[in-house]
Amino acid sequence: MNVTIKPKRGNRPAGEGRRKPSEPEATSGMAVLGNRPFLLLWLAQLSTQVGGNMVIYGLTIIITASYASNSAVSALLLSFLVPAIIFSAIAGVFVDRVDKRHMLIVTNILRGLAFMAIVLVGNNLLMLYLLMVFVSTVTTFFGPAEASMIPSLVPKTQLLAANGLFTLTMNVAFALGFALLGPFVVALASAEALIVIVASLYFVAAAFCWTLPPESAADANVVTPGQTVADAERAVQTMLSQFVEGITYIREHMNVGWSLSYLGITGALVGILGTLGPGFAKQTLALGEKDFALIVLPLGLGIVMGILVLNSYGRYLPRRRTIEAGMVSMGAMLALLALSSPISNFLHDRANASGLAEASRVVSLLSLVMGIAFMVGAAYAVVAISAQTQLQEDLPEDVRGRVFGVLNMLVSVASLSPILVVGPVADIVGREPVIFVVGIIVSLWGVASIISRRSGDPARAPSTPSGAPVDPMTAAMSPNDFSGQSASALSRPTASPGATGSSDGAAAGDGRPT
Repeated sequence: MNVTIKPKRGNRPAGEGRRKPSEPEATSGMAVLGNRPFLLLWLAQLSTQVGGNMVIYGLTIIITASYASNSAVSALLLSFLVPAIIFSAIAGVFVDRVDKRHMLIVTNILRGLAFMAIVLVGNNLLMLYLLMVFVSTVTTFFGPAEASMIPSLVPKTQLLAANGLFTLTMNVAFALGFALLGPFVVALASAEALIVIVASLYFVAAAFCWTLPPESAADANVVTPGQTVADAERAVQTMLSQFVEGITYIREHMNVGWSLSYLGITGALVGILGTLGPGFAKQTLALGEKDFALIVLPLGLGIVMGILVLNSYGRYLPRRRTIEAGMVSMGAMLALLALSSPISNFLHDRANASGLAEASRVVSLLSLVMGIAFMVGAAYAVVAISAQTQLQEDLPEDVRGRVFGVLNMLVSVASLSPILVVGPVADIVGREPVIFVVGIIVSLWGVASIISRRSGDPARAPSTPSGAPVDPMTAAMSPNDFSGQSASALSRPTASPGATGSSDGAAAGDGRPT
């Protein structure tokens, strides 16, 4: 019998066997998309991230059309956030005990069915909230499974590029889903049609996950139910201990604390504007539900503009000063938004008195609000991305994964309070006073940061060891390596509205479904 002896390849990380020995291993984001299993996983993430943000927009339209209550919208956002905070600590434990591929398939199918059920329940608030709690709970199991699949699909040298691409998708998904595609679909069809489309996206994501390679027998964990419960208890204890460690680290490193505060504020603002925005458009601007897109689209375009500006010039700007300028500007724009009606009336009267009838159209209330929304979006992008970049630069690599998990949890918790408060308060005193006070607080926080910085070292444009300026977009898109960081995955929330959260979950602190 003839035996052909093949040369030994040695032990390689999972996924590395797909590369030919003589083939150079590229590490760029575009190169990692050449890996078909990873491409399918990324497409599943793109479908669910964008679809989840579209759902938030569609549901706010449905609730606003049926109930003239800011509190009702606040409750909707809470239905996304609360389950993520409650179950995120133990979800990773159960994910480690099952085939990750099966978990991805099942969770996507369950969420797709839940969205189809939303169309059937109509405007029944209780059923809408219960379905959204179910979707958010299922998402807490999807997030760790998705993150755990990445190291098994790509070589170790491509993990940074793979995670960076996932983070970029998460940041873009808010603008793409909530601010662009969501309003576009509602304007062309209806909020119900939007939700049907999103349900289809989740079924497509399940099909993508079905084609992923199954988990090998060597990687499968066989445990008893008692061991699973014990591991879950340890996970909760680990989360609590890491929470305390995170607070201690923040106290000892005030620069990290300031970055955390910037991300917390931007995450809270997404919830506040999401709560008050539909009512503001309907009552103050006298717009119909479908016309809410006239406000959201400029906001999304502003976010895109902020990203483009940072990508072109951000590397030459002092990081913290850029954040502070964005904070002060964003607060000032929010204050102007609250005063937009009297400002528009004043400018309109001045234009008519000067005989400039055509100019009165330029200073109409709708035009003024659209311009302000664009500026708010640009300032939001500058603050959120620059703050995420500053955290990447300030945190040592050996603690980055653990601290980022704790920081994301803190941001999610911090985002809850404003959402709980602004809805009921706005129902009592009105939306404009609440928006005005929020704008003043944001600007004052930026001023406080300036004062704090001046008492320490002056801000400098960060640079690499070679002296070249660091591109904030590149740094912001380079998250921690998830490989082997189970503690971080367990403590990481899976929901967030903003562009700064963790993969497939709450945007830094935003609470969005994925």
